[in-house]
Amino acid sequence: MQNRSLVSITDYNKEEYLEILRIAALLEGNPNRDILSGKVVGTLFFEPSTRTRLSFETAVQRLGGKVIGFADAGSSSVVKGETLKDTIRMVSNYVDLIIMRHPLEGSARYASEIATVPVINAGDGANQHPSQTLLDLYSIQKTQGTLENLNIFLIGDLKYGRTVHSLLMAMSHFNPTFYFISPGALKMPVEYKMFLHSKGIRFFEYPEFIDIICEADIIYMTRVQKERFSDPIEYEKNKNAYVLNRAILENTKPNVRVLHPLPRVNEIDVDVDDHPKAYYFTQALNGVFVRQAIIAEALDLTRHINV
Repeated sequence: MQNRSLVSITDYNKEEYLEILRIAALLEGNPNRDILSGKVVGTLFFEPSTRTRLSFETAVQRLGGKVIGFADAGSSSVVKGETLKDTIRMVSNYVDLIIMRHPLEGSARYASEIATVPVINAGDGANQHPSQTLLDLYSIQKTQGTLENLNIFLIGDLKYGRTVHSLLMAMSHFNPTFYFISPGALKMPVEYKMFLHSKGIRFFEYPEFIDIICEADIIYMTRVQKERFSDPIEYEKNKNAYVLNRAILENTKPNVRVLHPLPRVNEIDVDVDDHPKAYYFTQALNGVFVRQAIIAEALDLTRHINV
């Protein structure tokens, strides 16, 4: 790729998705490599994160690189009034790659245009989360044996959920059928439905999932995100809209798997955790291998993984 930043899932095409998944499978077999020896990666997390930040940092260290950065904007010069532009220009002097999470939509694209090193978007507001999408594709492929012609149920916060927005765009290459289940206040935004129409991808919208869950190949649960609501009353009205429990899974296909980008609140009951159809913790583990592959691609080092 000419520009090796990964800001939006559309920065990769279908063939590049599949190549990342292929490399991730090689890394899963042997994640401890030394291809980042001498490299420094900056992790700039202006917004809280557990899995994304730790899996990226694990990915770097297992590849032999070093990590600098911050996990809280409050511990950076942002609190002194430093602009994002100045932060990115400064950090570019110190590192070979920047991984950034920021609450403002479009911030990652802006950073990639300023930085002198590749930028990986670890989430920009309610917009995109491309590395999560690639690990979701890897998880779907591993559990289903294919990415083609699947029934994908997206349940919960479809308005602010950046993971479902990115997943929808990526899966559009593989002829899925989408089922959108959400409260009226958290429906899939119109622009994403227009995108699916333009691609000839079928989708259905429902207020409940109990009666149709038997159609699912993938159940992708999302939490209702308190941090995206300006009105706490609206959050309280919607936070418990959908809860998946063990009894509901009894009416599903043998191949179905439950995914979740995590963290969960109470949208998946803990009685699902040890169910053979639950996959969300393994999905999080897959993030290390996929993010290793993304880092290797961004730094043009994938040739060292094939040997």
